[in-house]
Amino acid sequence: MKIQQWITACWATLTLGLAACNGTTSPQETTLVPRPVSVEKSDGAFRFNRNTILAIADETQRPMAENFAALFTRSAGFTPTVQTGQEGDIVLIPDSTMKAEAYELKVTLRQITIKAADNRGYFYALQSLRLMLPPAVEEQAETDAVWAVPAVTLKDEPRFGYRGYMLDVARYFLPKEDVIRMIDCIAMLKINRLHLHLSDDNGWRLEIKKYPRLTEVGAWRVDRPGKTFPERRNPKPGEPTPIGGFYTQEDMKEIIRYAAERQIEVIPEIDIPAHSNAALAAYPEYACPVVKDFIGVLPGLGGNNSEIIFCAGNDKTYTFLQDILDEVMSLFPSRYVNLGGDEARKTNWKKCPLCQARIHREHLADEEALQGYFMGRMADYVRSKGKQVIGWDELTNSKLPDESIILGWQGYGQAALKAAAQGHRFIMAPARVLYLIRYQGPQWFEPFTYFGNNTLKNVYDYEPVQPDWKPEYEPLLMGVQGCMWTEFCNKPEDVFYLTFPRLAALAETAWSPKGQKDWPSFLKGLDNYIAHLSAQGITSARSMFNIQHTVTPTADGKLEAKLECERPDMEIRYTTDGSTPTAQSPLYEKKLVIDKDITIKAVTFAHNEQQGKLLVLPITWNEATARPLNGIPQAANVLVNGLRGSLKQTDFEWYTGDLGKDISFTVDLQEEKDIRECTIGCITNYGMGVHKPRTVKVELSIDNQTFTEAGILAFTDADIFKEGNFIEDLAIKTDGRKARYVKFTLETPGNCPPDHVRPGQPSKIYIDEVIIK
Repeated sequence: MKIQQWITACWATLTLGLAACNGTTSPQETTLVPRPVSVEKSDGAFRFNRNTILAIADETQRPMAENFAALFTRSAGFTPTVQTGQEGDIVLIPDSTMKAEAYELKVTLRQITIKAADNRGYFYALQSLRLMLPPAVEEQAETDAVWAVPAVTLKDEPRFGYRGYMLDVARYFLPKEDVIRMIDCIAMLKINRLHLHLSDDNGWRLEIKKYPRLTEVGAWRVDRPGKTFPERRNPKPGEPTPIGGFYTQEDMKEIIRYAAERQIEVIPEIDIPAHSNAALAAYPEYACPVVKDFIGVLPGLGGNNSEIIFCAGNDKTYTFLQDILDEVMSLFPSRYVNLGGDEARKTNWKKCPLCQARIHREHLADEEALQGYFMGRMADYVRSKGKQVIGWDELTNSKLPDESIILGWQGYGQAALKAAAQGHRFIMAPARVLYLIRYQGPQWFEPFTYFGNNTLKNVYDYEPVQPDWKPEYEPLLMGVQGCMWTEFCNKPEDVFYLTFPRLAALAETAWSPKGQKDWPSFLKGLDNYIAHLSAQGITSARSMFNIQHTVTPTADGKLEAKLECERPDMEIRYTTDGSTPTAQSPLYEKKLVIDKDITIKAVTFAHNEQQGKLLVLPITWNEATARPLNGIPQAANVLVNGLRGSLKQTDFEWYTGDLGKDISFTVDLQEEKDIRECTIGCITNYGMGVHKPRTVKVELSIDNQTFTEAGILAFTDADIFKEGNFIEDLAIKTDGRKARYVKFTLETPGNCPPDHVRPGQPSKIYIDEVIIK
């Protein structure tokens, strides 16, 4: 049985409860994502057929009704009729007593009724109905399925009015057709805000007719084949720029229209004053006049070029940006405009005579206050056009623009509370939980990204309202937003892979009542939702089926291997004889104790079918393995757990000390040994500024009091700051000298050199494993 068949089986038994597909019904459970407020089950099921009539209350509901009916056209071979009135098999009934966006969906054997106060409520009811249908309804070809939904009454309404998804189309340009596919996917989750990040250092994505060079120049960058985003070097004058794209205004109108039919408001972001190299590559006259370097569209982080931002002292800058915003605000019906305001490094403002004159003339305290002036002036212009301003939480570093709405993103979004304390509304989008660019599962199986895990369970467990909040903060919280930054995306499938299924977990937080989460129940609904995506050919990650490992030394000189899967409905099967696990292999039930060389292989199963990827743990014993470490935090035990780290330095197998500081520790072998060689592994990840140490020194001791130097390795900048992503073992021969204690001291390599992609930034050391022979 393939995984798609298994998911379909789950739908049949857990979601619909139809018995044997023979017309009889046995409803068991209706499991939806996001979870409805209340579910009352009944007996039987409603069946769709070619005679089904969907009755709408008025013509404004026709687009959504016809979109729902069209699901059956290809997959079922018939199309329910949509007509106005109150006579039909599916009837939309206005109820002005209900809350905005709320609905009541009642399914009986003979009829489906939907009550709502507005079209949003009707639409969300139809999405629930869509997910109650077999996933085959999403197929492009006629399929043999039972087109039925269980008898049930759903009463439902959202927790938050703002349920957002940010899509970064600046770093990676997502074609219009794929944006439209994405809109359909997020609409099923009742997401109602699509925040489009349209401009950044890496690309300008929207046609502005008054300034055509924004897309003629700003939409295109150089190619750096084989290099990840952080590794890419800046463009040089005259280099070809084949990578990119943009949306014409007609394209954007189509996207906005498609989203509106699915009750999604598209919010544009024009990020200022920073993240602006693409715009300034097209119109460099709006940078500070002290900038003499070539300004190009950046293919990566940009190094010092990322400090090139709009000149706050030049009045023509404001006119330029106002002209752009005039076209943006005319194009987008949204009540909101996001002006960014994040990560603006003031290096050039400090040197710019125009900016310094502005600070003096406006009696501003410093460059941070100048950003407050800049953002306030632009925000006032947006507000004068009847729009509301959203910005990232750096806006709280100076005077907040009047009536601005703050996106809390840094850390857990705490900076947004500074805005709330001043009476501003805010949206929580914390990077530590809701940034979808981060690893979504055990890193050994995931495509490369910056660092850190935001797993499906992490996202699901997120609760935006914290116990230590002041009472006045919660009413100002508009909602939550997941952010899909696309630095590491090279094709549309990458964007979908990183978005799903985690956005479904966010949708549950955004929609469902506080305190009613149920992880096992959510997973049932999630499997059904993923089956609907799969039937459309949509890529989604299966990271939730993979195994996270932890191998740790014990007090008695052994190792313990812990295997975990975030899905409680999975079985972990393993072997230690080198064979690949099957459904009949030993069931993992407790930590495995290890005292010799061994290879553990493990994988998850459900219904006797493999679900996750094969985990292979080759544990190799040496004299340091499972021995105590002195002078270093417990996290460093990964250095002596017999397991080597991967090419991802944040995979929990590498140890790094405090940034910019040397690392020193002692291995206690617990008895005297003849030491022939001492080795420490290190990783280079050039784009992330991770490099080997400047020096490695090994000292030996019998008594842990008197140490004698056994050897030292020293490296030049040319040795240290090499490009690429690779692992090296740094070995020192010790000629069989006796010792019980082995001390390693690693000197930090210092700041990255001027020709590095991170010039002047502190480099970092990551080490694993200690090998003593």
